Amino acid sequence: MIQSLGRINELAKKQREEGLTNAEIVEQTVLREDYLREIRGQVLDTFSGLKVLDPLGNDVTPEKLREEQKIN
Repeated sequence: MIQSLGRINELAKKQREEGLTNAEIVEQTVLREDYLREIRGQVLDTFSGLKVLDPLGNDVTPEKLREEQKIN
């Protein structure tokens, strides 16, 4: 699990209930950006390991993905 997710949720709850200070708004923005960066990295890691097969079992992985897989 992503470490900052608990704090993001705390700030979201506080924002709904009573509002946030300017410092908390900045913190929330930074935490959300870090969270999204981490999620995007996980998605890219997952996609870089994929192999695409057609219904007949032939490898139809896009050439761009194959090139990325060779690099990594």
